[in-house]
Amino acid sequence: MLLDSAPDLVSGCLVVGNYCHDVLHRDGLVIGQTLGGAASFISNVLDSLSPSPTRYVSKVGADFAYSVPHPPLISASSPTTLFHAHFPDSISETGYHGDRVLKRVRVCDPIYPSDLLELKERFEIGLAAGVAGEISFETLERMIELCRVVFVDVQGLIRSFDPEDGTVGLVPLKSTPYFDLLPQIGFLKASSDEAPFVDIEEARKFCCVVVTEGKDGCRVYWKDGELHVAPFPANQVDPTGAGDSFFGGLVVGLLWGLTVPDAALLGNLLGSVTVGQVGVPQFDPVMLENLKQVLDSMAAPRKGSDANDALFKFQKSSRHDEFQASLQEIVKLKTCFELSNGDVDKCGNCCDIEN
Repeated sequence: MLLDSAPDLVSGCLVVGNYCHDVLHRDGLVIGQTLGGAASFISNVLDSLSPSPTRYVSKVGADFAYSVPHPPLISASSPTTLFHAHFPDSISETGYHGDRVLKRVRVCDPIYPSDLLELKERFEIGLAAGVAGEISFETLERMIELCRVVFVDVQGLIRSFDPEDGTVGLVPLKSTPYFDLLPQIGFLKASSDEAPFVDIEEARKFCCVVVTEGKDGCRVYWKDGELHVAPFPANQVDPTGAGDSFFGGLVVGLLWGLTVPDAALLGNLLGSVTVGQVGVPQFDPVMLENLKQVLDSMAAPRKGSDANDALFKFQKSSRHDEFQASLQEIVKLKTCFELSNGDVDKCGNCCDIEN
């Protein structure tokens, strides 16, 4: 599909992916119900830390019960996508998503290319953040037309859904039409569960592949190399959305002008914070302010046509270790504040805070 007229290039992001309703089960009991969908976690990060404006295109049913800062499109013919996540001990099945079995119970209409037609501007970065098959081949093509660089979460391309009970599985990326779009994609994000279905050695010939490895951090692959990016400690309560927060953090870091490894460090930090809460996390305001100060000291926001080059600096910056130490200090401060119930005097005793 070709644009009728080429819109002006502007900075900023376009995020495409549906909001969902997530129900969490353990031992046959419902233990939580939350807003879900990759777009909800990504928007939480971008709205908090991005130096650039972001547009969101999501779709829900008339039954959507959440107040969100970026209103979605409302489908008149389908309900909001609903996932049930079943955690052990009572679940003995071995399913995709590590120690949980994920089921798509209801599904909203997909996001069509026509849903993006009203977008008259172009975007520096596009994030394809599907979770339930809502981003079609044609919609991804449209995103590629609208965005200078497209980041894709592979879960939206390779998930399969059992026709009987909606259990989520995975299919090889090569077996889907999306594989042919890899040369036009900048970054492909996959979890360690999804990576075997990607064929990393083949995919890295065309785009950067970032694999999240949970408590072990992440690994970055590109045509000429690969590297490991260190993790941050986490107290896991709910793994849902950790990869999405990582994805948002990676993009935020790149928008601030960081190299890919430095940006991945930020992604690892935000993923570690996310698993410590149920559902979309509430980021501590002090933590966010500290992160903004560190980002501002690391690099200026990306500007102009030359800024695209920064996206593809895959080697660690000369300040990578310094940046990692700063992020570790922010984590330490956040943890100390939590343990001291926000008492700055108590926290200052162990964190060397000047009161």
